[in-house]
Amino acid sequence: MRQSALLFGIYLTTVCLVPSHPLLAVTPPIPVASDAPLELDLLTNPKGSVITANTINQGEITVPSLWWAQENSENKLLDNWIAYPASNNQSARVDLVVNQQIWSLLDYLERYNFVNRLGSVARNYGYNIRVFNYQQDRLATYTCIFNANPALCRIEIASQNQFGLGRSF
Repeated sequence: MRQSALLFGIYLTTVCLVPSHPLLAVTPPIPVASDAPLELDLLTNPKGSVITANTINQGEITVPSLWWAQENSENKLLDNWIAYPASNNQSARVDLVVNQQIWSLLDYLERYNFVNRLGSVARNYGYNIRVFNYQQDRLATYTCIFNANPALCRIEIASQNQFGLGRSF
């Protein structure tokens, strides 16, 4: 009995004196949103594999499918969208175009909820999102690392002062 108590004491002393280093998972940084300009002309004249809210494929479901989200958008906040497929230097993304008057009436949590909801839908199709108004002001972004399990995402929302001028946080 004394011998096992002695061994246990040696074990505790060894464990307490050996410095331990926590194991940290290395997570790649979440990518920043694309800085490509919003191409509003694609809303009326889509080119190539770009999809808009006005694009309808009668043979199959179009991906990403944001029509349901647009129809259920409270107060018709989501006005239109443009989906760009991934290219060699850009991730797939959807540019959402919102009604500025309604967006400006929303508080921060309502904006966050909108971006998170639509970002989650787009993420399921492998797309990041950016939110714009028709003046091409970037209002918010939702970007993800898709190869992480689960996907790691970041939301950024530009703040607006009382004059409507944006500032990103």
